Amino acid sequence: MALNYIWIAFFLIAFVVAVGKTIFLGDLDIWSTIMSASFSSAATAFEISLGLTGILSLWMGLMKIGERGGVIQFFGRLISPLFTRLFPGIPKGHPAMGSIFMNVSANMLGLDNAATPLGLKAMQEMQSLNDKKDTATDAMLMFLILNASGLCFIPISIMMYRAQAGASNPTDVFLPILLATFIATFVGIVALCIKQRINLLDKVMLAWLGGLALIVAGVVWFFARLPKEEVELYSGFVANALLFSVIVMFLLAGLRKRINMYDAFIEGAKEGFKTAVMIIPYLVAILVAIAVFRASGAMDVITRWMELAVNAIGLDAEWVGALPTALMKPLSGSGSRGMMVDLMSTYGADAFVSRVSAAIQGSTDTTFYILAVYFGSVGVVKTRYAVPYALLADAVGSVAGIIAAYIFFS
Repeated sequence: MALNYIWIAFFLIAFVVAVGKTIFLGDLDIWSTIMSASFSSAATAFEISLGLTGILSLWMGLMKIGERGGVIQFFGRLISPLFTRLFPGIPKGHPAMGSIFMNVSANMLGLDNAATPLGLKAMQEMQSLNDKKDTATDAMLMFLILNASGLCFIPISIMMYRAQAGASNPTDVFLPILLATFIATFVGIVALCIKQRINLLDKVMLAWLGGLALIVAGVVWFFARLPKEEVELYSGFVANALLFSVIVMFLLAGLRKRINMYDAFIEGAKEGFKTAVMIIPYLVAILVAIAVFRASGAMDVITRWMELAVNAIGLDAEWVGALPTALMKPLSGSGSRGMMVDLMSTYGADAFVSRVSAAIQGSTDTTFYILAVYFGSVGVVKTRYAVPYALLADAVGSVAGIIAAYIFFS
């Protein structure tokens, strides 16, 4: 129900702000701006879905080969000790475990195009276990938090944007982003475990979460020692080499099992096409609401109030210029990315506020996009407490990104 109320609030707040601008500022064009934004975002939603069709067909086809070749089940067994505790509603050895592992791995490598279809496959697997098809299960909620918190070891796209903007060292935000996204994911998992009464003191849980913290520390140590110009080179190499290695693993497993891989790929690709069509209404609903909210100027009003509040209590307000990125991040990935790029073009890629914006951009994923696409792909409309816990991870990630930027760049 939370998503329902938030969706309605976007329109109502936009209407109130537009009425205020018309009455007090004499702005009659605001209504045309809002309606143009709604039409444009509806078309954008379709274009996004159309763009996903090819990617979904490719990865769903590959996943079908991996499933029949036994690779997905192997990954499921590999991560089973942790996932059987995080996802107690999923039977041990179920294909959903392997799909979840593949999705989380792709997110960690910053491979968004691969992570989305893998995540949709995981949702379909979990939906097969769902007795109430219109209601999110505990496992789905945990999975959504893992995606919304967006743990990413290699933020390739952000480093690319900084390079295009002329940053002297495009990779200098790598460590702040890594710390921010890890903190957001850790807090999200712990909060949801408490909500779902999952034992955090279990030895396996402590070992895995502690091990993940050590891995993050190791990555920070490794890249901190590299020459700055090599960070982007090695991070891109590791991400893409691992991904292509997984594809080859699928094909070798298919050869070993002597399955008809072409037929398996086509079968999976057809499922990907159907999924892409199914998510269109959900994307239209959420993207139009966000576009109306933004076009009305409500986002600008919130930013100005925040800047006044920070100045009033005597805190450093240098980071406030990056606040629109933080506020837009849960709503629109392209919107927050556009704000980050705008800051870099206005103040320079190496300006403190631009680096803060980049750290925030990389700290979490786009919550409402994920909710719309993932739940929409399986027809879930009752999302229970997914929204507040996902927004908690967003807020923590943004704050962590700001603090990390002050630590590394202030």
